[in-house]
Amino acid sequence: MIVETEEELAALKDIGRICATAIEKMAAALEPGITTLELDNIGRAFLEQNGAQSAPEVTYRFPGATCISVNEEVAHGIPGDRVIAASDLVNIDVSAEKNGFFSDTGASFAVPPVTSKVKRLCRDGKRAMWTGINQVKPGGGFSAIGNAIGDFARKNRYSLIQNLASHGIGRSLHEEPAELSTWPDKSERRIIAEGQVFTVEPFLSLGGEWAEEEDREWVLYSVPQALTVQFEHTIVATRNGPLVLTMGDGAGG
Repeated sequence: MIVETEEELAALKDIGRICATAIEKMAAALEPGITTLELDNIGRAFLEQNGAQSAPEVTYRFPGATCISVNEEVAHGIPGDRVIAASDLVNIDVSAEKNGFFSDTGASFAVPPVTSKVKRLCRDGKRAMWTGINQVKPGGGFSAIGNAIGDFARKNRYSLIQNLASHGIGRSLHEEPAELSTWPDKSERRIIAEGQVFTVEPFLSLGGEWAEEEDREWVLYSVPQALTVQFEHTIVATRNGPLVLTMGDGAGG
């Protein structure tokens, strides 16, 4: 989507804030003993209270309002009876629609007590996302995003999951530009347009390079198996730089 009016931008900011605040509400409730379904219900209730609906449910019939992935799960974790335990690594991904506009955001959280390695992974996952976002400018190449994230990962001795990509968004959950690499990709030659709406969502890992389904539909696991974090914002490319749409009421990010 290319933003053309202030009304479109206001609608995108609204649904972006709703998605981000839903994650904040869910993260605040994240503690040992809560199930992933209970977390999902918190997110669902907040979306509904704000006039929004789950994008993966309405678009793909995903069996949950949000994606909650724990430890060995990299993405698309299905909410259910799994009980969160101390030291779990939990990714929460919220995408939603309101009044025909979509937004998408995600973050990873470590439940205390946390090892220094996992604490660093979470910190650096967020840094990797911002490293990519900071490359966004109209007229620049999408390749700059993946190149910068790749440099960051290499210097800090991480790997990147290389088949889970960023994507265009706005009037639908996934739209052009599709399959935006968050790793170095020599074939990426597309140029960022002013007003273009898309996500930046690297998957930073302690050794994983690929994501695959195993025995459960939807749920993706890293290959080789390794702890992995994902951080994601939806942004608009403006002449003044990247405008982040998915900042919650707590202005975190």
